[in-house]
Amino acid sequence: MAARSTTAERLRQRSRVREGRPFPLGATWDGLGVNFALYSANATRVDLCLFDARGREIERITLPEHTDEIWHGYLPDVRPGQLYGYRVHGPYAPDAGHRFNPNKLLLDPYAKQIVGELKWAPHLFGYTIGHRDGDLSFDRRDSAAYMPKAAVVDPAHTWGDDRRLHTPWDRTVIYEAHVRGLTMRHPQVSEGARGTFSAMKNDAVIAHLKDIGVTAIELLPIHAFVDDQHLLERGLRNYWGYNSIGFFAPHPRYLASGNIAEFKQMVAHLHQAGIEVLLDVVYNHTAEGNELGPTLSFKGIDNASYYRLADDRRYYINDTGTGNTFDLTNAGALRMVNDSLRYWASQMHVDGFRFDLATILGREPHGFDRSSGFLDAVGQDPLLAQTKLIAEPWDIGPGGYQVGNFPPGWSEWNDKYRDTLRAYWRGDAGQLPEFARRFTGSADLFDHRGRRPRASVNFVTAHDGFNLHDLVSYADKHNLANGEDNRDGHDHSLSANYGAEGETDDAAINALRDRQKRNFLATLLLSQGTPMLLSGDEFGHTQQGNNNAYCQDNEIAWLDWERAASEAGEALTRFTARLARLRRDHPLLRRTRWFDGRFDDALGLRDISWLAPDGAELSPAQWEDPQARALMVRLDGRAPDTGLRTPASNTTLVILFNASSGPVSFTLPDDANVRWRVLADTAAPDSEAVFEGGHTLERCDRSLLLLGVAY
Repeated sequence: MAARSTTAERLRQRSRVREGRPFPLGATWDGLGVNFALYSANATRVDLCLFDARGREIERITLPEHTDEIWHGYLPDVRPGQLYGYRVHGPYAPDAGHRFNPNKLLLDPYAKQIVGELKWAPHLFGYTIGHRDGDLSFDRRDSAAYMPKAAVVDPAHTWGDDRRLHTPWDRTVIYEAHVRGLTMRHPQVSEGARGTFSAMKNDAVIAHLKDIGVTAIELLPIHAFVDDQHLLERGLRNYWGYNSIGFFAPHPRYLASGNIAEFKQMVAHLHQAGIEVLLDVVYNHTAEGNELGPTLSFKGIDNASYYRLADDRRYYINDTGTGNTFDLTNAGALRMVNDSLRYWASQMHVDGFRFDLATILGREPHGFDRSSGFLDAVGQDPLLAQTKLIAEPWDIGPGGYQVGNFPPGWSEWNDKYRDTLRAYWRGDAGQLPEFARRFTGSADLFDHRGRRPRASVNFVTAHDGFNLHDLVSYADKHNLANGEDNRDGHDHSLSANYGAEGETDDAAINALRDRQKRNFLATLLLSQGTPMLLSGDEFGHTQQGNNNAYCQDNEIAWLDWERAASEAGEALTRFTARLARLRRDHPLLRRTRWFDGRFDDALGLRDISWLAPDGAELSPAQWEDPQARALMVRLDGRAPDTGLRTPASNTTLVILFNASSGPVSFTLPDDANVRWRVLADTAAPDSEAVFEGGHTLERCDRSLLLLGVAY
């Protein structure tokens, strides 16, 4: 029997290697061998390390060629499934921004699949923890045993006739969800599939999305990410996933099969059901942190190129609050982000992206620029320009709040909409003018450069903050489970508990809370713009008052499908589905052009009229009355140049809003021979009553009523 080869002997074994090509970047299988290419402007040598299935390094190969800052080589003996990583040589000079350390195994930024999970150890850091020189010291320990590895993939996949759906924006209803949160407790998903892409293609999961009118599911980050060491030490995890380390690879934990084809199969199933797939992407920072963080990939490949560094280049600009900021003014970093987007759109058939802290992506050295290199590159790209592009238009850096300032082609999360609706339905004073602006699409923010109402992504709740049930059940956050003494999370949630903090048996309080949930859902789905629902809001999921569940990979954040099956849960789900149908069936609720409110003499009407409860047009004094909390709006599809798509749009809708804490009498518009039918009533969800024009009806406190013409 031959003696086992030693590590040194294995490392002396050499595969055949040729110079290969500088493009495409990453590891590319061509059917005969694999081309490896890595960008580093400041490296002096790049070693490719090959590993066996047990994670043992079996070969180390110096890439033989260097072309235009890209190191490359071709290995005809390598096949899909091969595990690999890089060791990059260069100056270790933190004061100059360079942190090369070939003792640290590095993930390929273009890795299409990552195998294994990070194991926290001092070996992962380029400097020696505890050394008197801090990050200026140099650590010589090998990190390979603690690092996940990249895997060469075979991109071949049979898609059939699958393609991006291109659902029109005016028909889009977005559902923000987490792969694990949506499926971990679903009774019709097998235990082995729960929390994975496989579960997302389950027939029951997809049927629920279809039933409530969802046309696009926006998944919280699915790019490979790292669980923070401090969370693991507390028995927690980075549940949300805003800690990316690989921008081409799905997170390993979400693959039940261990094969990236599972993601493609999920997309195909959702597309078959008419549901687009949007990804929440985090290109603003990585999991490597600041100068005291680990060396996992970019920091060791070319720290000075990938990150924005301070004037003292030992330190990082921290516009993200995470320790580092990706530098998209660098051509290599910009190319990597655009290549990542194109990969997910072309190879994985993703329909669009929501960009976390998107202001950073548009920030040039002089500040945010709507004609930045990144925004221009995306806008001119013939593939990316056809996808749905959604910005989270803020960060914590200078000039970081940029709602309304992204270029045409983009839509944006509208936090002004969120805060206004919360304040209005809570009964805060002086909300009418702002409420009207937000309800009609926020033209004050978005009506420029030809942008349309769809630019405003309207939401009441999102992953960050209270969900809908907790918004009307808790006056204060309850984040003790996060282990930060309740210091984390928002303190200004504009929430209310209506008489008791948290769950209660008080029937009156619960009835008001249920009505408020319907008020929020109704306003959201009846507003102009693009609505976004938070998963679980449609049936009243609770996070027990936690408004920052970023680390709660457990029953706090996982949707409680037993609650969905309760009488109250099913009733709220039916009401949500009804609202989505109304939005779909009434183009007046999803116009492609702005209301102008001008009076048309020939027709004797306006496209939109705001009315006081007595039926008269609101006067300037009534608009500014801080005590006014009730009003009506009349939408008329007979007005010219409405931008509506169908001839059935010559209808009229009237919506009554009452955020008062007591009943209010409303007098309905008295059109000739017109009777008004109830289409949606948050006080009586099953009502289909019909009223004569001019009828006066008393509305209970905090309620909404949608009326259409009864033919």
